[in-house]
Amino acid sequence: MNTYSKVGFIGLGAMGYPMALNLHKAGLLTAVFNRTHSKAETLANETGCLAANDITTLTKDCDAVVVCVSADQDVLDVVDQLASNLRQAALVIDCSTVSAGTARAAAQRLAKNKIDFLDCPVSGGTEGARQGTLAIMCGGDAKMFASAQPILSALGKRVVLMGPVGAGQATKAVNQIAVAGIAQAVSEALAFAEAEGLPLDKVIDVVGSGAAGSWFMSHRGPNMAAGHYPLGFKVALHEKDLKIVQQMAAARGVQLPVVEMTLLHYRRLLESGHGDEDISALHRLKRRLFNPRSS
Repeated sequence: MNTYSKVGFIGLGAMGYPMALNLHKAGLLTAVFNRTHSKAETLANETGCLAANDITTLTKDCDAVVVCVSADQDVLDVVDQLASNLRQAALVIDCSTVSAGTARAAAQRLAKNKIDFLDCPVSGGTEGARQGTLAIMCGGDAKMFASAQPILSALGKRVVLMGPVGAGQATKAVNQIAVAGIAQAVSEALAFAEAEGLPLDKVIDVVGSGAAGSWFMSHRGPNMAAGHYPLGFKVALHEKDLKIVQQMAAARGVQLPVVEMTLLHYRRLLESGHGDEDISALHRLKRRLFNPRSS
């Protein structure tokens, strides 16, 4: 079984930056790359790792690379550069959220140079990324998955192999559908409670302790009650993910009502300048059902 002790990290966004820090804490982080180089320099100053100026430089001393970028084409562009520069038997772990087809395409491109690949999208928000408690849904070869455990266990608490390459991304699509439905229901329920004049802190406590309890209710409910939506999972990113789900469902001749409704609502939030807020900002729209003048 291969062991990987020198790990590079590409993509230092709201999720990637704390994930890279957790790899450093595990003694695995060697180098980082980010399109905005100042983020890489900040992390390098904090950890002592290399802030690479380009992907070629990052690969020189790495036997594994974790990727966490925003979009399908970004993943493929990064993979093409890794395929040209990583040595044989290196491992690429993609923690981005992309389509299952993109994951399979990435694996095929790397395999031509005998580089291994796992698709490992994550869930748990920025809190989970900071705390190293992410849920990680993996697709790929079982032996490769086993060899990647030191890396994956530094990033997440629940790490599960779902099947071959692409299965991780398909599972993440399942997750994103459920997240959309839960966010819709909780934000709507709390807007209704507010309209009924109920004390929202007590509603969140008692309802969250029963059958309607959820992570979203307990972690995002207080923010909605206060009318603030600090970033945990960005509206613009969930919209991107749901468009991937929409395309996957369309390939099977299906439209998913929760996905279609949430995409409509996200479009309204984006158009009104709230795309960088947490998805709990759906509460803005729900409140307007009862009070059109509410913000």
